[in-house]
Amino acid sequence: MAKYYDVHPVNPQQRTLGAVADSLRDTALIAYPTDSCYALGCRVGNRDGVDRIRSVRHLDDRHHFTLVCEDFAQLGRFVQLDNDVFRAVKAATPGSYTFILPATREVPRQLQHPKKKTVGVRIPDHVVTQALLREFGEPLLSSTLLLPGEEEPLTQGWEIKDRLDHVVDAVLDSGDCGTEPTTVIDFSSGEAEVVRRGAGPTDRFE
Repeated sequence: MAKYYDVHPVNPQQRTLGAVADSLRDTALIAYPTDSCYALGCRVGNRDGVDRIRSVRHLDDRHHFTLVCEDFAQLGRFVQLDNDVFRAVKAATPGSYTFILPATREVPRQLQHPKKKTVGVRIPDHVVTQALLREFGEPLLSSTLLLPGEEEPLTQGWEIKDRLDHVVDAVLDSGDCGTEPTTVIDFSSGEAEVVRRGAGPTDRFE
């Protein structure tokens, strides 16, 4: 049964975030809010968590997982950026964007695209997510909480708790965070390619 945490959207409770961070270190899979919509997240290297995300969402090995990072110092450990790409990504973060970039050796092979050797990264602009990332001290391996056969992600913490009670270990609820997923920009070729139009404007990448 999943633990349910009611988190203040402006001043998230430190004790609650500490408990969630501890559970993530102990192989938990959580549902948490972001600046686009709810996501599933676990620690990088948590094989069981990855398998559960794949099972919940019916994902194959070509799915791009996303590493949700607190800042650029963290993001830079996991992806390769030349100067031009660095400036473009820096100008759009934090925000509702996911960037597809070549992965470094820090990224487990099972999280990389099998042919392109790429991974998704993002820095969210969300108070609760940022506070959790600071407390956790690591990126969250994540995927949008979009269930198979449904057109929109789940947006209410209580509904997520009800529907995924025996699938996830914890649900963080800080209120509705919308249904529009991130805009996805693929920089793996060195040039920006808009893969998915979502919450972030695409003007600067076109």
